[in-house]
Amino acid sequence: MSIKLKDKVIFITGASRGIGREIALRCAREGACIAIAAKSAEAQPKLEGTIYTVAEEVEKAGGKALPLMVDVRNEENVAEAIAKTVQTFGGIDVLINNASAINLGSTEEISMKRFDLIFSVNVRATFMCSKLCLPHLKKAENPHILTLSPPLSMNPKWFKKHVAYTMSKYGMSMCTLGMAEEFKKYGVAVNSLWPKTLIATAAIAVNISRLLYHASRKPVIVADAAYEIITSDSRTVTGNFFVDEEILRARGTTDFKQYAMHRFIPVIRDIFLD
Repeated sequence: MSIKLKDKVIFITGASRGIGREIALRCAREGACIAIAAKSAEAQPKLEGTIYTVAEEVEKAGGKALPLMVDVRNEENVAEAIAKTVQTFGGIDVLINNASAINLGSTEEISMKRFDLIFSVNVRATFMCSKLCLPHLKKAENPHILTLSPPLSMNPKWFKKHVAYTMSKYGMSMCTLGMAEEFKKYGVAVNSLWPKTLIATAAIAVNISRLLYHASRKPVIVADAAYEIITSDSRTVTGNFFVDEEILRARGTTDFKQYAMHRFIPVIRDIFLD
């Protein structure tokens, strides 16, 4: 069963660029109300996009936008943003935990300041946003929490090069694992979504390599997969660790070349997938 998103309220963290922006625009085309929760209120030289530019794009795409300057590490800031969303749109139907910080340093390389950052943005913010949105999600008709995090795996190869980052992303996934069971009685779906390939975001271009950026898929593939999940019945589709290509194939997509940055350059598989 597919539930349409017209007038549904979608709260998206990290929505000023990349995957968060694409999910916002995909939902906006269905007439959804989008709370764009991110830190970027001013454009940066290496990172395009702000909450205000995305809000303008959302409105042009057919949705309603609420730009919110939010530091997901700050409980008071997040609570105020959620309250403002409910005041403006009347509730919250979907939470997208998209905000994430990356650091692929080894145990010796990573500073404790960076360690604290990735755990605050990845694990703590996912837990906190889910916790604070729950009272409103419980009142929604088809409530969903969707977190951008990978399937859990105890394969040591995912830990040995960047144990801190792996722990932080798996912490997000453990929120999915536990909350899916905890919130089942409320009819609130909790799922995770992860890309099969590298995705062409600023995080890849800035932190890793421009060459890998060009061997990636466009963020829209993750947005299309997210749409399929959050328009599913929340009482039956919960506790899953979805991979974008797999769910799209299951829902009828056959042409994945459309998502490639360059149709004739082979895409590179993402990390965390055995």
